[in-house]
Amino acid sequence: MTSPEQSLEHLRAQIDDIDEQFVKLLAKRSELTRRVGEIKSQTGMPIYVPEREAQLLADRMQEAEQAGVSPALIEDLLRRIMRESYQTQTARYLCVNPDIKKVVVIGGKGALGRVFVQLFERSGYPVEVLEKDDWPEADRILAGAGLVIVSVPITLTVPVIEKLGSLPEDCVLADITSIKAKPLDAMLSAHRGPVVGLHPMFGPDAPGMVKQVVVVCDGRYPERYAWLIKQMEIWGASLHDCTAQEHDEAMAFIQVMRHFNTFVYGAHLAGESPDLKQLIVFSSPIYRLELAMVGRLFAQDPELYADIIFNNPDNIELLKRFRDRFNQAIGLLEAGDKGEFIHRFFRIGYWFGDYAKRALVDSKKLLQKADDDRTN
Repeated sequence: MTSPEQSLEHLRAQIDDIDEQFVKLLAKRSELTRRVGEIKSQTGMPIYVPEREAQLLADRMQEAEQAGVSPALIEDLLRRIMRESYQTQTARYLCVNPDIKKVVVIGGKGALGRVFVQLFERSGYPVEVLEKDDWPEADRILAGAGLVIVSVPITLTVPVIEKLGSLPEDCVLADITSIKAKPLDAMLSAHRGPVVGLHPMFGPDAPGMVKQVVVVCDGRYPERYAWLIKQMEIWGASLHDCTAQEHDEAMAFIQVMRHFNTFVYGAHLAGESPDLKQLIVFSSPIYRLELAMVGRLFAQDPELYADIIFNNPDNIELLKRFRDRFNQAIGLLEAGDKGEFIHRFFRIGYWFGDYAKRALVDSKKLLQKADDDRTN
């Protein structure tokens, strides 16, 4: 008679066998996606095709439901597998404009600058880097450039643009700073040729541009830098056009308010000095994620975040209004006015509309992942 321990061991052996087959299938899939990447690099097809991904997920999830397997499980697995497969397709890209003799990245040894250097090199463009110690050689480095990208700290962006000499008239001048109005004005004044402001909405730890948002602010002669836009599409970027003013107004909410609020929250934690390990252990996934976002800020370059927050004096008034609303909420608490708190809660929820429900669904996926990563 088979004991429960023997039955369990037999079942575990079968599971191990299936897992081994799964690994081999993943290796085979990875090889196929690598070959897909080779074809895309020859034809110029974009790495990321939203319609193809959506159809693939829908088909497999339907098959899962018919097989009695959780569609959500299949979606989670496939999204993780596809994220990996995109990376196997990025060894080479089609060069959209082989007539470009040289791409120069000013600040190309910086964290984000290196990302662009690598992307252009993988696309077959000759790339040179201009750093602060190279300015005596700037005329030689910039000579014959078809594209010059300024990738330096915010406070240096405009001064660096103003230092540029006479670029070739057909050269595209671009910047990738997180503010747009002042750099764009400076580029339009410094260069008579095509100009475009870009803001990659991702950090240097991103593996590439697949699914990454890049904001595009037109400066001058968009038809002359259309090849650059096409190149970023091939890299997998999600491009969004707007004016420099619209961009900077949005960034006040997306970056400045968020970073400043996180800074103050971190400062409050440090000032109160609770047991951080205990906070982490006691936190549910949602609170651990929030705590992780606070901790993440303080693991990065303080100069970068100081530049973002301090750059525009107009941000001070926005932050003061945030402070006033915080104080108003404290006032409700002091007055014990729970009814008014609930009334405002509903009113704010109405402003968010359907996005609130979608955020609830999306965040649930993040929380499940956070719970999976919990260690004792």
